[in-house]
Amino acid sequence: MNMSGKLITGIFASGLLALTALPANAHHAFSAEFDAEQPIELKGVVTKLELVNPHSWLYLDTKQPDGSVKNWGFEFGAPFSLKQKGITKASLPVGSEVTIQGYRAKNGKEFGYAVTTVLSDGRSVKTGGAQDAPDAQARGAAPSQ
Repeated sequence: MNMSGKLITGIFASGLLALTALPANAHHAFSAEFDAEQPIELKGVVTKLELVNPHSWLYLDTKQPDGSVKNWGFEFGAPFSLKQKGITKASLPVGSEVTIQGYRAKNGKEFGYAVTTVLSDGRSVKTGGAQDAPDAQARGAAPSQ
Protein backbone atom coordinates (compact mmCIF):
# COMPACT_ATOMS: atom_id res chain seq x y z
CA MET A 1 0.00 0.00 0.00
CA ASN A 2 1.38 3.39 -0.94
CA MET A 3 1.58 6.41 1.36
CA SER A 4 -1.68 8.07 0.17
CA GLY A 5 -3.57 4.77 0.60
CA LYS A 6 -2.29 4.45 4.16
CA LEU A 7 -3.28 8.06 4.88
CA ILE A 8 -6.82 7.54 3.56
CA THR A 9 -7.16 4.29 5.52
CA GLY A 10 -5.92 6.03 8.67
CA ILE A 11 -8.35 8.92 8.27
CA PHE A 12 -11.23 6.52 7.66
CA ALA A 13 -10.33 4.42 10.70
CA SER A 14 -10.03 7.54 12.87
CA GLY A 15 -13.47 8.68 11.73
CA LEU A 16 -15.02 5.33 12.62
CA LEU A 17 -13.35 5.39 16.00
CA ALA A 18 -14.65 8.91 16.67
CA LEU A 19 -18.21 7.84 15.81
CA THR A 20 -18.13 4.91 18.20
CA ALA A 21 -16.68 7.06 20.99
CA LEU A 22 -19.57 9.57 21.02
CA PRO A 23 -21.34 9.57 24.38
CA ALA A 24 -24.75 7.94 24.43
CA ASN A 25 -27.63 10.10 25.58
CA ALA A 26 -28.74 8.83 28.96
CA HIS A 27 -32.49 8.44 29.20
CA HIS A 28 -34.28 7.78 32.43
CA ALA A 29 -37.42 5.77 32.92
CA PHE A 30 -40.58 7.39 34.32
CA SER A 31 -40.23 5.40 37.54
CA ALA A 32 -36.72 6.73 38.17
CA GLU A 33 -38.02 10.23 39.00
CA PHE A 34 -41.80 10.15 39.27
CA ASP A 35 -44.23 8.32 41.57
CA ALA A 36 -47.06 6.39 39.88
CA GLU A 37 -48.79 6.25 43.28
CA GLN A 38 -49.07 10.06 43.45
CA PRO A 39 -51.34 11.29 40.65
CA ILE A 40 -51.78 15.05 40.59
CA GLU A 41 -53.98 17.60 38.86
CA LEU A 42 -52.95 21.26 38.98
CA LYS A 43 -54.37 24.39 37.41
CA GLY A 44 -52.05 27.32 36.93
CA VAL A 45 -50.65 30.11 34.80
CA VAL A 46 -47.77 29.40 32.40
CA THR A 47 -44.54 31.16 33.35
CA LYS A 48 -42.14 29.39 30.96
CA LEU A 49 -42.02 26.70 28.26
CA GLU A 50 -38.69 25.09 27.41
CA LEU A 51 -38.83 23.08 24.17
CA VAL A 52 -35.56 21.16 24.59
CA ASN A 53 -34.40 17.60 23.97
CA PRO A 54 -34.77 15.00 25.28
CA HIS A 55 -37.67 16.37 27.40
CA SER A 56 -39.43 19.69 27.26
CA TRP A 57 -40.51 21.46 30.45
CA LEU A 58 -43.51 23.62 31.30
CA TYR A 59 -43.47 25.85 34.38
CA LEU A 60 -46.59 27.31 35.93
CA ASP A 61 -47.62 29.33 38.96
CA THR A 62 -50.29 27.69 41.08
CA LYS A 63 -52.32 29.48 43.74
CA GLN A 64 -52.21 27.76 47.13
CA PRO A 65 -55.14 27.60 49.60
CA ASP A 66 -53.44 30.26 51.76
CA GLY A 67 -53.21 32.64 48.77
CA SER A 68 -49.48 32.15 48.18
CA VAL A 69 -48.13 31.08 44.79
CA LYS A 70 -45.88 28.11 44.03
CA ASN A 71 -44.06 27.58 40.77
CA TRP A 72 -44.24 24.00 39.48
CA GLY A 73 -42.23 22.38 36.70
CA PHE A 74 -43.65 19.56 34.57
CA GLU A 75 -41.74 17.28 32.25
CA PHE A 76 -43.20 17.00 28.76
CA GLY A 77 -42.20 14.86 25.78
CA ALA A 78 -39.67 15.79 23.09
CA PRO A 79 -40.20 19.01 21.10
CA PHE A 80 -40.81 17.21 17.79
CA SER A 81 -43.52 15.02 19.33
CA LEU A 82 -45.16 18.05 20.93
CA LYS A 83 -45.08 19.99 17.65
CA GLN A 84 -46.85 17.10 15.92
CA LYS A 85 -49.61 17.45 18.54
CA GLY A 86 -49.86 21.21 18.01
CA ILE A 87 -47.86 22.29 21.07
CA THR A 88 -45.63 25.28 20.37
CA LYS A 89 -44.65 28.41 22.27
CA ALA A 90 -47.62 30.08 20.55
CA SER A 91 -50.09 27.50 21.92
CA LEU A 92 -48.71 27.78 25.47
CA PRO A 93 -47.84 31.46 25.86
CA VAL A 94 -46.69 32.91 29.16
CA GLY A 95 -49.78 34.03 31.07
CA SER A 96 -52.15 31.40 29.68
CA GLU A 97 -54.04 29.16 32.08
CA VAL A 98 -53.62 25.38 31.83
CA THR A 99 -54.55 22.26 33.76
CA ILE A 100 -52.01 19.46 34.13
CA GLN A 101 -52.87 15.84 34.91
CA GLY A 102 -49.90 13.72 35.76
CA TYR A 103 -47.69 12.51 38.60
CA ARG A 104 -45.57 14.08 41.32
CA ALA A 105 -41.80 13.77 41.53
CA LYS A 106 -40.48 11.23 44.03
CA ASN A 107 -38.36 13.89 45.73
CA GLY A 108 -41.50 15.71 46.97
CA LYS A 109 -40.52 19.02 45.37
CA GLU A 110 -42.72 21.06 43.03
CA PHE A 111 -41.99 18.95 39.97
CA GLY A 112 -44.04 16.43 38.09
CA TYR A 113 -44.62 14.49 34.91
CA ALA A 114 -47.43 15.79 32.68
CA VAL A 115 -49.50 13.05 31.07
CA THR A 116 -52.24 15.36 29.80
CA THR A 117 -52.38 19.14 29.48
CA VAL A 118 -55.65 21.01 29.02
CA LEU A 119 -54.93 24.24 27.16
CA SER A 120 -56.74 27.55 27.71
CA ASP A 121 -58.75 26.93 24.51
CA GLY A 122 -60.10 23.67 26.00
CA ARG A 123 -57.98 21.26 23.95
CA SER A 124 -56.69 18.25 25.87
CA VAL A 125 -53.26 17.09 24.66
CA LYS A 126 -51.14 14.10 25.67
CA THR A 127 -47.92 15.89 26.53
CA GLY A 128 -45.90 13.12 28.18
CA GLY A 129 -43.28 11.19 26.30
CA ALA A 130 -42.18 8.36 28.59
CA GLN A 131 -43.11 4.94 27.25
CA ASP A 132 -43.46 3.48 30.75
CA ALA A 133 -45.60 6.26 32.27
CA PRO A 134 -49.08 5.33 33.48
CA ASP A 135 -52.13 7.21 32.20
CA ALA A 136 -53.23 9.76 34.81
CA GLN A 137 -56.88 9.64 33.74
CA ALA A 138 -56.99 5.86 34.11
CA ARG A 139 -55.84 6.21 37.72
CA GLY A 140 -58.17 9.09 38.47
CA ALA A 141 -55.75 11.89 39.23
CA ALA A 142 -56.85 13.67 42.37
CA PRO A 143 -56.86 17.45 42.36
CA SER A 144 -53.95 18.73 44.39
CA GLN A 145 -52.91 22.06 45.81
